[in-house]
Amino acid sequence: MAVACAVTAATVLLPLASAAPDAAGGAAVRGPASMAAAPAAPLDTCQDPEASLRPSGLDGAAIARIKAAGKLVAGVDQNSFRWGYRNQAEDGAGLDGFDIDLVKAIAQDILGDPNAVIYRAIPTSQRIPALQEGRVDIVVRTMTINCKRLEEVAFSTAYFEAGQQVLAPRGSKITGYDTSLRDQRICFAAGSTAEATLKAQSYGSVPVTVPNQLDCLVRLQLGEVDGIVTDNALAAGQAAQDPSVRLVGSPFTREFYGVAMNKDASDLVRRVNKVLEEYRSGGDESRWMKSYLKHLQPVLPGVTAPPAPKYRDG
Repeated sequence: MAVACAVTAATVLLPLASAAPDAAGGAAVRGPASMAAAPAAPLDTCQDPEASLRPSGLDGAAIARIKAAGKLVAGVDQNSFRWGYRNQAEDGAGLDGFDIDLVKAIAQDILGDPNAVIYRAIPTSQRIPALQEGRVDIVVRTMTINCKRLEEVAFSTAYFEAGQQVLAPRGSKITGYDTSLRDQRICFAAGSTAEATLKAQSYGSVPVTVPNQLDCLVRLQLGEVDGIVTDNALAAGQAAQDPSVRLVGSPFTREFYGVAMNKDASDLVRRVNKVLEEYRSGGDESRWMKSYLKHLQPVLPGVTAPPAPKYRDG
């Protein structure tokens, strides 16, 4: 059951607000004043939000700061089954999942050690503030790239394609994102793309907002809400955990996940895109595909390849 996965950040991860030192005693928390990299060029338009800066292995101020600290500080989820979660089957019951594999690949490239990571559990609504305030270097947390968010943070190229869908109890009268939502209590996470979608078109549903997407599943299990709108990639994992719920209707959006970073860390954006180039390469033998087969294929079958990268100049 998904409820069992809802553990506190203190058991595995450093609290988001704490100033945790790295192994050498240096400050691992990155304050805004240390974000000294040249600002990324402003986006005059947002016709192609998935287009990111071209890959580069060159170090800049953001990379130098991470190397000096000796740790990559990553904002992640610890309650999203198959993406970022506490896997009791792993030695030491450590964090596991598709997003966690990608964090380790980035740490390996920058620091030469996949475990040179400080993980910070952050709620959906805190993903952008955590980057803007320098509390994390990257966010790898099923975060959709879109124009509004590009005004506040920078993104890598897309590493996964998903879509919004409705999760409801078996036997529910809800049939999807349609008029069957009228008068139904529909849950979503604050700061999520589901929130924006339902604000634009609620179909007469009653909104219920929570800090974390998993809180919606708990409320659904307790009968406090009637349905959930979220990414189908996340919902598929929750349905696999709890056979009393299921995805209904079809995905009604097309969304792409990216690694989010501070807007001023253009060298880090380029470096992450370099990592993703290597991560995707190799077809069925790529690290991306191996991670997909291990973590996601059992709950989200049918994916044959990662999304192709898109780039922009400046």
